[in-house]
Amino acid sequence: MADYQRLLAVQPSDAVLQAAQADPRKGVQQAYRRYLKRAEKQAQLLARFNQHMSLEREFWQAGGQYVAGIDEVGRGPLAGPVVTAAVVLPRDFDLVEVNDSKQLTAQKRAELMPKILSEAVSVSLGVADAPTIDRLNIYEATRVAMCQAVENLTVTPTLLLVDAMQIPLPIQQNRLIKGDAKSASISAASIVAKVARDHLMVMYDQVYPGYDFADNMGYGTAKHLAGLRELGVTPIHRHSFSPVRDAE
Repeated sequence: MADYQRLLAVQPSDAVLQAAQADPRKGVQQAYRRYLKRAEKQAQLLARFNQHMSLEREFWQAGGQYVAGIDEVGRGPLAGPVVTAAVVLPRDFDLVEVNDSKQLTAQKRAELMPKILSEAVSVSLGVADAPTIDRLNIYEATRVAMCQAVENLTVTPTLLLVDAMQIPLPIQQNRLIKGDAKSASISAASIVAKVARDHLMVMYDQVYPGYDFADNMGYGTAKHLAGLRELGVTPIHRHSFSPVRDAE
């Protein structure tokens, strides 16, 4: 196999890299530059991943066993539930691409979701539907859904890493502002919650056509607002949110 082919196919040895760097052939130099770019990207991912695992590793080093990351998706939409996820990662978790779900494409989230489910010690969801949101308010409904997610885990965590909220449970909690960008556990939870809620809203788009739920996920886009004006309010709309209340 030619040097440039080996560069693209496997992790090259130092000898292969040195030979490629010195090789004047255009194809080899192109492959060498592509390798360097790919290696730099991987190094950046690994550095970010190690930073995002620091809280979990500190907990494990102090003798802790199960730490859960909790996040929510769907506090702002006019329709659909707020969905929360709790994720307990193992000590050998190695998905370096896991990051805040908002920083990932839908395709990348879909790729990572089954890998997270496969590697995690435990994953669970909590859901607060539109009537619950209307009854409690969005903040309290989110806390209830987060509580559900933690209680549905198959293991009992002794530390919760939570994105900016306090969960009504007697478990030690570390509230992190923008936690999904600081903790791998919260990042994994944000991906799980986002993928789960997006699938749900795509289903609702079939049940309630005309609001563009599959594209806007319940947020107040122009098409969604037009649907409210023309078709009225559905059972999954949040009556306590002003654009929905105005359409009644």
